Amino acid sequence: MDHGVEPVCPKFHRAIELIGKRWTGAILRALMDGPRRFSELLEAVPGLHDRLLSERLRELESEGLVERRVYPEVPVRIEYLLTEKGRDLDRVIAEVQRWADRWMPAQAPHSRR
Repeated sequence: MDHGVEPVCPKFHRAIELIGKRWTGAILRALMDGPRRFSELLEAVPGLHDRLLSERLRELESEGLVERRVYPEVPVRIEYLLTEKGRDLDRVIAEVQRWADRWMPAQAPHSRR
């Protein structure tokens, strides 16, 4: 009998790499509360810089998790919100939060400057 190790599912691996990327989980968590403007996301995720936020939002848009809405006002207003695909991560994010509340020490995350 073969008692080899079962390989990790490629879909799981891709999903965990996507949502586990530095800053991405925190951005998704902030968007779970509803649409946010760029500056609100920066405020919601301490230590995150604008260049990196732009990069992560573009990645999340290309994966179909986040939608960028432009409102033709003066000045133009842009909001980011979760798509159905992104909102479907709600239970996953809530479960990670529950785990973090139980097991992670209460200290501020380190930011790289």
